[in-house]
Amino acid sequence: MCGFCGIVNYNKDISNNRKIIGNMAETLSSRGPDEDGLFLDTNVNLGHKRLIVIDPEKGKQPMSFTFQGNTYTIVYNGQIYNTKELRDILTENDFSFDGHCDTEVLLKAYIHFGYDLPKHLNGIFSFAIWDSKKKELYMARDHFGIKPFFYTFKNSNFIFASEIKAVLNHPDIEPVVDDIGLYELLGVGPAHTPGFTPFKNICELKPGYFAVFDINGFKMERYFKLETRPHLDNFEQTCKKIKYYLDDSISRQLVSDVPLGMMLSGGLDSSIITAYASKYFKDCPERFQTFSVDYVDNDINFKKSDFQPNSDSEFIKLMVDKYGCRHTKIVLDTPELATSLENAMIARDMPGMADVDSSLYLFCREIKNHVSVALSGECSDEIFAGYPWFFRDDALHSNTFPWSIAITERQKLLNPRVAEKLDLKDYIDCRYEQALNQIEYMDSDSKETIEKRKISYLTLNWWMQTLLDRCDRMAMASGLEVRVPFCDHRLVQYMWNVPWEMKALNGREKGLLRYVVKDDLPKEIVDRKKSPYPKTHNPTYLRAVKKQLITIMDNPNAPIKNVLNETYIREILDTDGSAFTRPWFGQLMTGPQLMAYLCQVNMWLEKYQPKIEL
Repeated sequence: MCGFCGIVNYNKDISNNRKIIGNMAETLSSRGPDEDGLFLDTNVNLGHKRLIVIDPEKGKQPMSFTFQGNTYTIVYNGQIYNTKELRDILTENDFSFDGHCDTEVLLKAYIHFGYDLPKHLNGIFSFAIWDSKKKELYMARDHFGIKPFFYTFKNSNFIFASEIKAVLNHPDIEPVVDDIGLYELLGVGPAHTPGFTPFKNICELKPGYFAVFDINGFKMERYFKLETRPHLDNFEQTCKKIKYYLDDSISRQLVSDVPLGMMLSGGLDSSIITAYASKYFKDCPERFQTFSVDYVDNDINFKKSDFQPNSDSEFIKLMVDKYGCRHTKIVLDTPELATSLENAMIARDMPGMADVDSSLYLFCREIKNHVSVALSGECSDEIFAGYPWFFRDDALHSNTFPWSIAITERQKLLNPRVAEKLDLKDYIDCRYEQALNQIEYMDSDSKETIEKRKISYLTLNWWMQTLLDRCDRMAMASGLEVRVPFCDHRLVQYMWNVPWEMKALNGREKGLLRYVVKDDLPKEIVDRKKSPYPKTHNPTYLRAVKKQLITIMDNPNAPIKNVLNETYIREILDTDGSAFTRPWFGQLMTGPQLMAYLCQVNMWLEKYQPKIEL
């Protein structure tokens, strides 16, 4: 994986912008710690930071190729999993190759397929290609936004990068947050509306879109969306097809020229990847590495709940013993979780999921000491209906995003002067209705099927995007590439139309998936109730973030006070979080996590110093 940035200007010669583009690229060093490169021409600057995964010698970027007298140059972040098939097509069309990296294949595939290129890709990607003859920049982002792409316009410059921090490092860009930014930050956050960021005029290229910028301006076009169509396969055929997609996706994503491992929680999803990967590593078991995360004293402090019914340890041991993995257990301590909140916020360029972010940041940092690539079970719950809100009537009929129902509490948390100008409910209602209007239904859909399509669409396009953002930013902040086999667009598209009665087999979350893999995993794993990403149960974490937040609130110049309600925050502190009566986001952002989020808001305001426009 990598990070890239660029500038296009048709009004003046920017070929001497080496310092500007170099400084922008430098902010992305953690995404690409192994190599860097620049491309400077009259109307375009491109910068790149590389994490070497495939073909160390022939994969250097920016990469240029001259074809029929025209030169094309690419900067790219991601991994193309159908590289071999694309190479075969290109070879049949008289292209030859200097190496075996996917960057070269991607660049030449663009020359062959043109704007339709993303329709031919299986992978995780964002990239930009400069056509020197047309003086045109072509950009694309993968089907579900696993890899990021941000852009803005200023003073005749089109500025873009893998992360917002690189965009902000251009000397013409000032961080500004207007009413939309505050709505996104405090109403929708840590999720976001596709295409939007908290910063005024800084946008993201939406998942499943490509864009073109030339002398005539900027245009975007959607190349992928979930298609609603009849599901014609019977139960046996459905199971067979799901098994094929799983096996094919996982095996494709195990290809690497550098050490690779699996994140293993002992849950269904990571166990499926581990079990399937064991076949791939059958002839070289010494390369079969797995990693788990836990917290100091969690064995003592763990408390069973509806959302976390059991701890992971016994299930991890079961998998390690069965499949003979070389396993590393990474144990994080409370002080690290609290002190890494700022690093996690900087990795996202905005407040995130508090210690759910910082713990993944620390986990990835430790994994990076062993391997450069890891596979994660992320996205299975979204695709196979693993969350409680798929089954709960109150969530299905909440008339809002089911993971973010604390709208009244969020409004109360606003500084009174800000609250006069912002109506969070109106904004969220608008975004909710806009999202629902994009869903396609069939005339034959039952009332229940319509409800499930709604919740599935929202989960796939909003909740899953938040977790994919988290996964990319926390991993890449550590120079680790994380792959997500469940997010193969073929599997997601197929599951979109599988009837609910089949998907929720036996009335269980991920019932169909459990049935499909019942012969591949220990029964205890197949039957295990869903348990979310592990969090600390150590009471010292509450004390640590509470102390941080008290210090912030006792500072008369703390910028958070200009945005949020100091009286309510102190009430939250006095009650250890219980004064905020609903989770801030999802199921687990309560108490300590809410306080940690508020700390991140203040850190963000201090670090980025945005001008607030209301």
